[in-house]
Amino acid sequence: MSSFPWKYNSWSDTIYGLGAGIFFLGYFLFEVPSNLILHKYGARRWLARIMLTWAAISASFAFVSTPTMFYAMRFLLGAAEAGFAPGVILYITYWFPSKRRAKVLSLFFMAIPLANIVGAPLSGYILQTMGGAHGLQGWQWLFMLEAVPSLFLGIAILRYLDDSIAAAKWLSPDEKALLQANIASEAAEKVEHANVASFLRDKRVWLLAAIYFCVVMGQYGITFWLPTIVKNAGVSDMISVGLLSAIPYGFALAALPFIGFSADRTRARRAHCALPMLLAAVALFGIPHASSVAMALGLLSIAAIGSMASSSQFWSLPTAFLGGMTAAAGIAAINCIANLAGFVSPSVVGWLNDITGKQQAGLMFTSSALLIGAALVLLLPAKTVNR
Repeated sequence: MSSFPWKYNSWSDTIYGLGAGIFFLGYFLFEVPSNLILHKYGARRWLARIMLTWAAISASFAFVSTPTMFYAMRFLLGAAEAGFAPGVILYITYWFPSKRRAKVLSLFFMAIPLANIVGAPLSGYILQTMGGAHGLQGWQWLFMLEAVPSLFLGIAILRYLDDSIAAAKWLSPDEKALLQANIASEAAEKVEHANVASFLRDKRVWLLAAIYFCVVMGQYGITFWLPTIVKNAGVSDMISVGLLSAIPYGFALAALPFIGFSADRTRARRAHCALPMLLAAVALFGIPHASSVAMALGLLSIAAIGSMASSSQFWSLPTAFLGGMTAAAGIAAINCIANLAGFVSPSVVGWLNDITGKQQAGLMFTSSALLIGAALVLLLPAKTVNR
């Protein structure tokens, strides 16, 4: 969920930012074990477990009443959700070779802007219209109702998801053989570390973690604070804030598949990760200077496109050379280390906003992180990742 109803009441930016960030501490601790379990026992049961526990804990936020409870529940939510994104990315490598992976990753990451397009106005509507229904406040209805899709998705995964190509009943033997041959042809070119020590010595893994840390800094700098930026631009009505907050994600949703198709066509993986980061950094830098709501939304749209595109295209880089159990551990390790930015970004931005009384300092901080990340991408050997 991109924002919390308490943000608009008595809680400070510091409380909100710290609570938003604590989620990623739980995420960090359980990410790698989660992906290793998925790789060993299969995606169907493990992804379903993630979605079902996420739904239960998310709905329980309806009963949170203090900052301490908020912090505790955010930690539990992070622990429950840990492994979902890297698990899906790992699952995609089981089915699609590198030459087709950018398109598929773009389609997967389209879920983020799509969820915000639906969720932002829906959240505003629930908050404004359902307060008092059956003795519950609007924010309580918000958490309970928006947990329902995850509950149904968890059940659907258990019923319909296949763990592998070999387990797919809807494929013929010839189709299975063809798909498995496509995946196997890449295996010889990938790295599979013999032990944890050799994995930790691979400098490329640490460089990738640093790059994705910067990507996540930008992504969450937008995700967590977009409604606040719209509100500060002069929009006070909650439904209007929700509707206008959906616009940047609409542009990101439209742009992602085209960027993925371009990345697969040109095989310029580094450029398709770094250039969107630069684009987002410039847009974030300009937001404090916007003279109207329309200009602020335009810059937010550019920033959303850049942050979402860099996030989706980043995963074409490690999956190009990591294989087997190393891919399971590597994807999860990169994601969990980088997602500490999910703790740093909202916490630092909230603190900067509070001490300066302006959103400019937080946006400059986020913009700088994206610029550093774009520069780090160029340190990756092109022949290793541009496949």
